[in-house]
Amino acid sequence: MRAGVVRFQRAGEGADFLQLDPAGVPVRGLTSWLVDALRAGIADGRLAAGVVLPASRALAGDLGVSRGVIVEAYQRLREEGLVSARQGAGTTVLPVRRPAGPDVSLPAGGPPPAGPGLAGPGPAGPGLAGPRSAGPGSAGLGSAGLAPVTGPLPGLLPLPWRARTEIDLSPGVPDLSAFPRAAWLRAERAALAQAGAADLGYGDPRGNERLRTVLAGWLARTRGLRAAPGDIVIVTGVAQALALLGQVLRARGTIRIAVEDPGSRGARLQLAHWGLEPEPVPVDEHGLRVDALIRSGLPAAVLTPAHQFPTGVVLAPDRRRELVDWAGAGGLVIEDDYDAEHRYDRPPVPALQASAPDRIAYAGSTSKTLAPGLRLGWLIPPRWLHTDLVAAKHSSDLGSPALPQLVLAHLIASGDLERHIRLVRQRQRTRRNALFAALREHLPQARIQGVAAGLHLLVTFPDLAGQLDDEALASRIEATGVLVHPLSMHRIAPGPPGLVLGYAAHPPGQLREAAQRIASAAQPS
Repeated sequence: MRAGVVRFQRAGEGADFLQLDPAGVPVRGLTSWLVDALRAGIADGRLAAGVVLPASRALAGDLGVSRGVIVEAYQRLREEGLVSARQGAGTTVLPVRRPAGPDVSLPAGGPPPAGPGLAGPGPAGPGLAGPRSAGPGSAGLGSAGLAPVTGPLPGLLPLPWRARTEIDLSPGVPDLSAFPRAAWLRAERAALAQAGAADLGYGDPRGNERLRTVLAGWLARTRGLRAAPGDIVIVTGVAQALALLGQVLRARGTIRIAVEDPGSRGARLQLAHWGLEPEPVPVDEHGLRVDALIRSGLPAAVLTPAHQFPTGVVLAPDRRRELVDWAGAGGLVIEDDYDAEHRYDRPPVPALQASAPDRIAYAGSTSKTLAPGLRLGWLIPPRWLHTDLVAAKHSSDLGSPALPQLVLAHLIASGDLERHIRLVRQRQRTRRNALFAALREHLPQARIQGVAAGLHLLVTFPDLAGQLDDEALASRIEATGVLVHPLSMHRIAPGPPGLVLGYAAHPPGQLREAAQRIASAAQPS
């Protein structure tokens, strides 16, 4: 038999650990069986955070299987972000965040869509945790005359990732297991050693000067931007960039704003929360219909030109020129460059900002390159908006957290960030290829697009336009244990059905399994 799947015939094989018993498990299914058993133990709390899993050689002996089975199972769990492994410390269970209260069922098709720059649910979206139990310290609040929170907090408590389904293919989630922990720790130590007292105080609301300096150089090298350190405002992700822009534009009298259709629902919700009315402008195979934008008479537009969300198309060169001309005539472009670092089969597409820096507000973040939980991003607005935006940022939070800025500056300056991006890009290409090939095999009638870059792909069904309800299909797929986004969740106007599938967070084996389940659910009953 192949190495790694050898099964030894032994009397009484089995392990006290989790009462694992491989009896009756097919040889070729041993690894998946073990992964499922360990994942279940982590999910139900039997394997709590900090528990060290048995040594691979010892567990292989207990179960009567080859050590390769154990090694591969542990590797899969590492890729899922459930365990970590360090030389001399063994394989350790990582903390798993669980909902604090009862779950609330999601509508058909899963949770609210993640926007390209807004990875979490929108302010008023569904998919929220239910009633939250009082946490530590709540008694003290009550004794001070403040009633504890006993009901739901609408729009504030998103369900933890993977809280509902076995395989969560929500777009916008990067490979969190690939976070460069060792590089981050090195950079944090270096940043603390070099930081002066002033670096940890209330500083410039635009952000730490060292970060803005190295960021200006990095964005010039990698995205072709034209910006000085003083032009950059450090924000807590693209979400805050849109929030600040929404406040400033509304204060200046802008009421309506153009958005891509289909496009980021999260971005639309964010803009609407701050008083702007999103108006749809259609997207086709060449990107935003600039002619439709011109006819709309709208004064500003939010775009994802390098990798349109969710279709994956690149704004065509002639339309880039038309858009720059429109901006030069008085329009404002908000460029959300949400995942430009992830490209596989195409040359880099430069940012729009360099073509008209006085008419384009550029926003980016570390959410797709490192992790969304860092809440680190940047906004490079036209200089005529800069003062108002800095004032809004200062009023919002006095400035972004100091230490993460210093760490990011060190990661960029040392080259560790670019090395990490190159490594992750190779891994994502493998995952993209696995999902693409499996969909081709199991869903030959579907059209797959947006695969040359990014962290998601789009599946459409040209032969079933007008016949297929993609929300109902997503609901059937969810019943198989796979969470996907129906394309209609990202639309304003009606359009052809489809599915948006994120592949960054799962190893190839899980993606192939997901494709099989999707195809099974898509078969006519």
